[in-house]
Amino acid sequence: MDCLFCKIAAGDIPANIIYRDDQVMAFDDINPQAPHHKLIVPLKHIATLNDVQPENNALIGHMVLTAKALAKELKVDKEGYRIIMNCNAGAGQTVFHIHLHLLGGRQFKWPPG
Repeated sequence: MDCLFCKIAAGDIPANIIYRDDQVMAFDDINPQAPHHKLIVPLKHIATLNDVQPENNALIGHMVLTAKALAKELKVDKEGYRIIMNCNAGAGQTVFHIHLHLLGGRQFKWPPG
């Protein structure tokens, strides 16, 4: 498979992995948009949010709970943080393997860009 995140999960491409369990991994974004910018990526390849099925409910929930735990570990849980999931190129998805962006450590504006 020619997927960047699958290659990172397999250990073929290095990344600063800060968390990994049997369902997800989390690592630093290579183009950070905040002092803390982590990606939470399922080990199972699912290309876009449009491809998520009802049997993925627990996985998506686990991704969100992992983001929450990382926000607490990074000490941004009290001041606030943002999690984002883009779907398809028009929304900014550049790697077609679903992932959450966890951003924290600065003030965010609304609406986002």
